[in-house]
Amino acid sequence: MAEVHLPTVIGLGELLWDCFPDSRRPGGAPANVAFHANQLGCRGLVCSRVGCDPLGDELVAFLVQQGLETTLIQRDEERPTGTVTVDVSRPEHPRFTIHENAAWDYLAFEPSLEKALGEAAAVCFGTLAQRSATSRATIGRAIRAVPPGCLVVYDVNLRQHFYHREWVEASLRASHVVKLNGEETVELSRLLELDSRCAVANTEGHLAFARAIQERFGVHTVCVTRGERGCLLVAQETAVDAPGVEIDVVDAVGAGDAFTAALIAARVRGWSLQEQAAFANAVGAMVASRSGAMPILGDEIARWLASRDR
Repeated sequence: MAEVHLPTVIGLGELLWDCFPDSRRPGGAPANVAFHANQLGCRGLVCSRVGCDPLGDELVAFLVQQGLETTLIQRDEERPTGTVTVDVSRPEHPRFTIHENAAWDYLAFEPSLEKALGEAAAVCFGTLAQRSATSRATIGRAIRAVPPGCLVVYDVNLRQHFYHREWVEASLRASHVVKLNGEETVELSRLLELDSRCAVANTEGHLAFARAIQERFGVHTVCVTRGERGCLLVAQETAVDAPGVEIDVVDAVGAGDAFTAALIAARVRGWSLQEQAAFANAVGAMVASRSGAMPILGDEIARWLASRDR
């Protein structure tokens, strides 16, 4: 039987513990993307750094248990595994307190990462992991090392004060696809000094924002997520305004990252823009209807794909 080669999707950046009032669960935006890409039939690889401590051991063991390779997870003898305090008093709008000087702030460019990049169909990174000069340099070097045809996805993911105009602009220039939420379009419009029309929080404003980003930075596709109202997916030639999926939200932690993973999985399979948007909305909704950023969704995903095939 011929060996099946799954598309490799690398999540590049933070892997950490989301600490809820009653428990802690695995998280970190790019790690969530790789985790869900793995559930969606890709080869998801988490590239991050955790401490040589029990919390790091637990994270690695969890990923192994869920069938992910952990060859790109580095261990740090000096810094602790990262943690985030999560406030879900408003489940649809969780708030995060991200603790500093974590192991993932010191991500290194190692030979194993260089090798994996050569095989990658897609690489996803964000802004948060760039708060440290060390990790920022590693992410920049990694993006420059991707092979021709590799999809580079920038999930903007602004958190607290951990972003700077220079980092955002460099990330936009390096990307093929940019994904962000409606609040982030307003903040980036201010940060990048875009036309005031781009900062309006409605479909027309989001479309103006997307076109401005495409024109200034050469981005191919801009995706604006809008929670229960779905998403706006803007390519060079067309735009898709896809309605949301009605669900009971348990917590929205990681829902946007699952959306990104589904968008990537659909895109590398060559689905249409409309199909990409519908699938990403569906998978994001599945995660929002569960607790934590990395729920197991194999059965639900299989049912959705079967209904699509029908």
